[in-house]
Amino acid sequence: MANLIYNPKEILQKEFKSKMRGYDPIEVDEFLDNVIKDYEAFNKEILALQEENSRLTAKLDQASKVSQTMPSRSAGMQEAPKSAAVTNFDILKRLSNLEREVFGKKLDETPAPTRTAPVYESAPQPSHDNAETRQF
Repeated sequence: MANLIYNPKEILQKEFKSKMRGYDPIEVDEFLDNVIKDYEAFNKEILALQEENSRLTAKLDQASKVSQTMPSRSAGMQEAPKSAAVTNFDILKRLSNLEREVFGKKLDETPAPTRTAPVYESAPQPSHDNAETRQF
């Protein structure tokens, strides 16, 4: 707070010397009482503003700390939707590329086989007949 010459108590307790042709003491006392009231009101206002200033400064410090940590969090949050946005088309495209690498380019060069009637082969017959393993 600024260096003040008088505080309200000093103003209240101040005694002036009286002279023959001086001011009216009652009028001076009334005026000084009003000055004291104003002085006390200004002191209360200053204290309230200092408290508000310290509260807002603390809030600003807290907000700046939060904003410093937010970019690292938001960067991670922005990457998640990109990876979550993988579509079936992307998966099929990757699968096709992997098959091409594994099986070579023969898949692209060979024409697809034409469909014909399925050929069924008969099951091989066992060389000896084992009645115990047969189930009907």
